[in-house]
Amino acid sequence: MKKGPSQHFELQVLAQGYKIIAGVDEVGRGCLAGPVIAAAVILPLDHGICGLDDSKRLTPKKRELLYTEIYKGAIAIGIGSVEPQIIDEINILQASMVAMKKAIDGLKPQPDFLLVDGNLKSITQIPQKSIVGGDGLSESIAAASIVAKVFRDNLMKNFNDQFPQYRLDANKGYPTPDHLEALKIYGVSKIHRKTFHGVK
Repeated sequence: MKKGPSQHFELQVLAQGYKIIAGVDEVGRGCLAGPVIAAAVILPLDHGICGLDDSKRLTPKKRELLYTEIYKGAIAIGIGSVEPQIIDEINILQASMVAMKKAIDGLKPQPDFLLVDGNLKSITQIPQKSIVGGDGLSESIAAASIVAKVFRDNLMKNFNDQFPQYRLDANKGYPTPDHLEALKIYGVSKIHRKTFHGVK
């Protein structure tokens, strides 16, 4: 059985003299519709939140429960969003970095070190460590992955009220067969990423 995230990286960074560590992750990079969302989370070491993990490995119900617990127990949470029109202008990689920077900028207090999911180079002037698969290894990044995922899923459910033909409540904007079929029948909406394969 795969072991869940720990505080290994957080403790490593604290031992180097840093004091405020934020975990950072994004969701929605591979979607055809909706924004890319990033979250940055600062957790106290004694947060007591059980079950933190990569959001993709959790059931929707478990994610929702943890989302509430993270909001209760976190020192600070920041959310960053970049809309489809901007994604089309600057590309998804740049948009992900902009969303992460917005999320980090929204933190009070500001962190002095970042643990970032993936292999992205420096996002801000704040020192950072990028960890591939970090949402399954670091509790701070796992918390950020859950916050970003639940926030974005709820947003896509709201979009579904405006655009029910795409079934965004079910596919969350990802390129599922039903979503691709709906694009063929109804064409693109204002929340679709027009430069993405499957949309253009």
